[in-house]
Amino acid sequence: MNPLCSRCNKVVYPTEKVNCLDKYWHKGCFSCEVCKMTLNMKNYKGFEKKPYCNAHYPKTSFTSVADTPENLRLKQQSKMQSQVLYKEEFEKSKGKGFSVVTDTPEMQRLKKTQDQISNIKYHEDFEKSRMGGEGPPQQPPPQQNTTSAYQPPAAPQNFHYEPEPEPAPAPVRQAAAAPPPSAGKRYRAVYDYAAADTDEVSFVDGDVIMDVQQIDEGWMYGRVERTGQVGMLPANYVEAI
Repeated sequence: MNPLCSRCNKVVYPTEKVNCLDKYWHKGCFSCEVCKMTLNMKNYKGFEKKPYCNAHYPKTSFTSVADTPENLRLKQQSKMQSQVLYKEEFEKSKGKGFSVVTDTPEMQRLKKTQDQISNIKYHEDFEKSRMGGEGPPQQPPPQQNTTSAYQPPAAPQNFHYEPEPEPAPAPVRQAAAAPPPSAGKRYRAVYDYAAADTDEVSFVDGDVIMDVQQIDEGWMYGRVERTGQVGMLPANYVEAI
């Protein structure tokens, strides 16, 4: 049995039948709902199972949804479910120590910039530390003449040190006096002394002075046991044994 045309409700024979939009049409009845322009299978547009031309095709638009109590309840419920899901994901990821970050081109650029800044900072710190560690070369201390007058040793660092008192300067000798004929006492040197004249003797700390005779208030006459030299010596550089 032949179907009826959706436009004119007359029988559609196979030679003039158009099957489109789940309906049957005569070729002449298959036209736009607005302008009645005849359409074909290539230029029609269907809307709600009705044919339209391109110019009169209904434009779809968004409809606003009123904030009804039911919509508000659904919105609140959806928000609560999102919060619950977020907390569950947070608890699962907590303790892993890292989070997955998408390796986008922007992230790669930022990472490269941070690496360059880190390298520059490292080189600056390295140069500063190297320059700070280099100091002017220290000059060796001048060699002291062991034959000169006694010099107290320098105090060591980071230790409490009380230097020995410097010896009093040797008294000025007015004139060389002849040694007394009799034997004298024994004395021990407490400081180093270098002879300043031909009739004086030199000695070091700890030497024993034999046959010491008092010449005046500041000078004595004796023989150094270690060297055998005989001559005058300052009285404040020795002490009696």
